[in-house]
Amino acid sequence: MKLMIRYSLALAAFGTVAAPIVTGPALAEPAPGASAWEIGPIIGRRNYSVNMPLRPTPTRDGFAFDFPGPERADGHVHYVTFDPGSLDGARKIRFTYRIDAAPGVRFVPQEAPTRHATIALFFQRRGDNWRAKGKYEHYRWFAPRDSLQDIRPGTHTMTVSLDDEWISVLARPRSERPETFREALREAGRVGFVLGSRGGYGHGVFATGPARLTVTGFEIL
Repeated sequence: MKLMIRYSLALAAFGTVAAPIVTGPALAEPAPGASAWEIGPIIGRRNYSVNMPLRPTPTRDGFAFDFPGPERADGHVHYVTFDPGSLDGARKIRFTYRIDAAPGVRFVPQEAPTRHATIALFFQRRGDNWRAKGKYEHYRWFAPRDSLQDIRPGTHTMTVSLDDEWISVLARPRSERPETFREALREAGRVGFVLGSRGGYGHGVFATGPARLTVTGFEIL
């Protein structure tokens, strides 16, 4: 029997967690608090989320961060992730978040300002060298294109099956390398979400005015 880990972020507000819940054959564990999440990515000595804190801020219903802005020089946010350990046996990821913004604020992809800003689920195999060459082409995996959501005010939920057509960093579909995809799940080192556009999933977003993203739920089922 494979071990299924169910993370419930709502239990981890302010770094405190409830006791694990057992649901049938699956073991439930509380998600890490805000201090375990990282705003990055950090490659070498550089953090690509410019002018952002390394950790999000704990809130009563999860954790949050303020979008940088309003100009590109003021910063941009790319990846928000934590280390889940192996994802072997996981079936899907469910992500719930809220966007609050002042009236008229726009969300802008740092690399492609004329496109819509998007948010997508993501996971990464442990040991990635970030060069996307050779075997490392299949170390970063992004959720299917039809699961992307435009960044806009309101409360949103994103549920993506790990049997769907995830794509690697060079846009190779999961179905082309199913065993490589399974290996990446078994050896997962980061999971979370990325901000960018449909032409560059994790290439960064900034806001033209005051705006905040609050994560209220993140479940690996």
